[in-house]
Amino acid sequence: MLERRKIRVLIVDDSAIVRKLLTEALAGEPDIEVVGAAPDPYIARDKILALSPDVVTLDIEMPRMDGLTFLRKLMHFHPLPTVVISSLTQPACKVAIEALQAGAVEVLAKPGGPYSVGELRNALADKIRAAAASRVGRQRAEEQPPAPAPAHSEAPNRRPPTLETNAPPSPETVIAIGASTGGTEAIAAILQRLPASCCGIVIAQHIPPGFSRAFANRLNDSCAMRVKEAEEGDLAQPGWALVAPGDFHMLLRKGQRGYFVSVRSGPKVCYQRPSVDVLFTSVAETAGALAVGVLLTGMGADGARGLLSMRQKGARTIAQDEASSVVFGMPREAIRLGAAEQVQPLTRISQALLAACSSVATAAAHGRAVDARERSTVQ
Repeated sequence: MLERRKIRVLIVDDSAIVRKLLTEALAGEPDIEVVGAAPDPYIARDKILALSPDVVTLDIEMPRMDGLTFLRKLMHFHPLPTVVISSLTQPACKVAIEALQAGAVEVLAKPGGPYSVGELRNALADKIRAAAASRVGRQRAEEQPPAPAPAHSEAPNRRPPTLETNAPPSPETVIAIGASTGGTEAIAAILQRLPASCCGIVIAQHIPPGFSRAFANRLNDSCAMRVKEAEEGDLAQPGWALVAPGDFHMLLRKGQRGYFVSVRSGPKVCYQRPSVDVLFTSVAETAGALAVGVLLTGMGADGARGLLSMRQKGARTIAQDEASSVVFGMPREAIRLGAAEQVQPLTRISQALLAACSSVATAAAHGRAVDARERSTVQ
């Protein structure tokens, strides 16, 4: 039996200490091999051509050429799955989110941030595997020309036209979105098409601590809806989208003022915190048939059982299709379980969401009318 080929990794970082830490963190992984390291993008360029790595880890702040500029050149001329390694300063977090927009598939905090050595080892290896499983670079392998990278001067908050809806937003209806690898751009593509009057949205995206706020802020700048990193007690109300903070679970609850979120710590679920399953299960319990669930691109199975719980409670459910997913793992598992009522390409999910929300609101109004007639008859 042939031995499975290891994932070949090139580490790009100007710090010799960080290069050593990352190399050591991957040393014990049987399916991963560090084939080289580079202290700057110019040397990295030569090593990519010489070593043919499957995945690149990339520092953002480097001499001679910054990591974001190098990433854009890489995605234009030689697309490779890239994991961005960034410090947790506010400017660095913002640039790391821009790197995801430019084509990176994962982001990770630098050693010495929120990770111990053991946590770094597990997190880095998992992100390397997710990157290796992604569709990035397959166009090149299939001899198709890569899409040109956006110019550095292009406005990052340029808003695409939003979809129109005649239905007023219903405070009874809530949308739950879950994603992992490739999800930051998929979520952005969906939210940028939704009108400001859309019903409330709660989002669980697998993202490290420190980066979730920069991600939410970027969405807020580019969407008609208002978007923020969730805090305990925030209302999930029409016109608002709430992003689970990194390293915290988010749950939907209902009180006198309507839906609100609870943000808490706790054990990882499906190796994740925030977990999509945790959010979706709480949405199933709290909103039932008044909810719409969407499971997007990502590696693993997080969210599949939660989406199934939502569908079993009468919610409308959607999974992203394989062709538009960076990694098809999470949607595939949901489809396998029968959790997805619809399977849609990314370009059609915004419209499908609005149609589902309208359907849910109509059904709820019909139910109230029937209940009112029945009460009237009894009286």
